[in-house]
Amino acid sequence: MSEPRVKQKQKLLYLQKILLQETDESHKLTGPELISKLELCGISAERKTIYDDINALIDAGLDVCIEKSGHSNVYYVGSRLFQEEELFVLADAVASSKFLTKKKSDELIKKLQQLTSRYCAQHLKRAVYVGNRAKTYNEKIYYTTDKIHRAFSKNCQISFKYVEYDISKNKRFKHGGEVYTVSPYYLIWESECYYLVCYCNKHDKICRYRVDRMAEVSLLDIKRRELSEAEEKLAKSVRSSFNMYGGSETSVVLEMSNNLINVIIDRFGESVHPNPINGDRFTVRVDVQISPTFWGWLFQFGGDAKVIAPDWAVEQAKKELKKILREYAD
Repeated sequence: MSEPRVKQKQKLLYLQKILLQETDESHKLTGPELISKLELCGISAERKTIYDDINALIDAGLDVCIEKSGHSNVYYVGSRLFQEEELFVLADAVASSKFLTKKKSDELIKKLQQLTSRYCAQHLKRAVYVGNRAKTYNEKIYYTTDKIHRAFSKNCQISFKYVEYDISKNKRFKHGGEVYTVSPYYLIWESECYYLVCYCNKHDKICRYRVDRMAEVSLLDIKRRELSEAEEKLAKSVRSSFNMYGGSETSVVLEMSNNLINVIIDRFGESVHPNPINGDRFTVRVDVQISPTFWGWLFQFGGDAKVIAPDWAVEQAKKELKKILREYAD
């Protein structure tokens, strides 16, 4: 079959591509303009066949809008899988993500640009301020998460080596390159990092590992460990950063300044019940796992926040603060 005849059979595909890339609500094409663009692709078309082809695309689900402009019709794509505002949000998230390398961010944004017109695509890669947040240099993390998801679907264990830094910022394998074997259960995106919640065979307990520090990840032909009810509860609890380093899980009462109400809701959700105690402070009961992470979170607010119950938690807070104070003692 000759090349012109092959391209003629592809006319609907070319027409769809032109409409998707070249049109939107602010950029519309007439029938003759569509014919001209098809001719640049080596495809001949007539006015009547263009009308029929557009109707065929509409019947197939493409949202081609038809409007009158003078004595002619103009055509453009209306709604798409993603609206412009949604693509801007996705592009900003991709660009500012610490989890993705700059190279991978650029690749993903280019793919997002293909989901809209070329006019919108020009504005899609906007400058995003990420402050002092360093982008990761570990390109393999993108594929590590894929392997972990495959382990979820295969219900199997994985193995990996864990990377750490020395004081000179040199990477090295932890414990001399020891291979960790774990049963993976949850991936958590928190504080701009991915964490894996798993059952670690070495430690014989539920653990949490930074995904960007996992290397040489392999799927094993070993079924994941079945968790007991208590272990499953623990695995779900360590999805919170407060639980990352272990500790006793309990209900505590916090006293905080009113200006921290948004912090409380962002951290614990809208189900919390703050109780005003005077003009500028409130108390709230929350469930946390007492750990270094929790104390670090609480102490960052200085005198605007403190734990007031139970008594043993108050005493532990005092001990933690005394430890810090000793570091600054003469």
